[in-house]
Amino acid sequence: MDFTDIIGHERQIKSLKNSINNGTVSHSYLFEGEEGLGKKAVAYVFSKTLLCEKKQDEACNTCTSCIKFDSSNHPDFKIISPTNNTIKREEIDKIIKDIATMPFESNRKIYIIDDCHSLRLDSQNILLKTLEEPPDYITIILITSEKEKIIPTILSRCQSIKFYSLENSKIVDLLVEEHKLEINRAKFIASFSKGSLKKSLELANSSDFFNMRSEIIEIIDSLVKGDKIKALTSVDFFNENKENTEEILDIMVYWFRDLLILKETGNANLLINRDMVERLSNQTFMDLNRINDIIYRIDETKINIKRNVNYNLLIETMLLSI
Repeated sequence: MDFTDIIGHERQIKSLKNSINNGTVSHSYLFEGEEGLGKKAVAYVFSKTLLCEKKQDEACNTCTSCIKFDSSNHPDFKIISPTNNTIKREEIDKIIKDIATMPFESNRKIYIIDDCHSLRLDSQNILLKTLEEPPDYITIILITSEKEKIIPTILSRCQSIKFYSLENSKIVDLLVEEHKLEINRAKFIASFSKGSLKKSLELANSSDFFNMRSEIIEIIDSLVKGDKIKALTSVDFFNENKENTEEILDIMVYWFRDLLILKETGNANLLINRDMVERLSNQTFMDLNRINDIIYRIDETKINIKRNVNYNLLIETMLLSI
């Protein structure tokens, strides 16, 4: 894998390449942005390129260093990832101890700490000491989707590389050309995933998600036609899929958002659920204020679920309001 295999993030990659060419590679980076954008992939390729024996802004993929890196066997590269949403203190202690030794084969040692916001405060403070006086031969890459959980003194010592959601068109092209998805389904996935390549690929290969979506659309269709019995019986569906509640509510919000757009503009090209235009058209009898009220109620339900308000009561009230 090299930079050419990465979808999007051209500006970020150009900045990293410039630092290689100009000899200004930082001792510490913070790769920040939403989950699933490809931060780790860029960090991997950047690390591989820095360790490559050719010392250029692209990894050669043929030298001993590149071959060892690709086989996860490079002695000068380490990565730490959380277990059960936590990075243990012992892991950081090992890294600090390892940093004190010179590189084995390269002129640099590289450490990636994925989801670094999972570090406890004591571990962050230990890491800070190294970031304050780093050896010349190290580069530490911190990856996070929750920057606010990292202490300011660490943030101030890292060069920040901000990652943004991918353009929908790039995700659609990938899903259609490489995964052979039908265009409307690919567009739905790209929009629903909010620019996350990881999420898009997961959904593209998930029949369960689309089965769940079909069930939700059937529930919505019954609810908007005034079926109160369906509102009560559908609580069981939510309980059976409780771990997917956020996705379910997102599907519902996007559905009513599309209904609003279709009713207002009549333009199907603006829809996320454009593969369901006929079903949506059958619901345009709804009043605009009612649609807005439903969207508000669903968003309110999402917020209250995070506040640990009674789950069954929230879902039942939401469904009855629809």
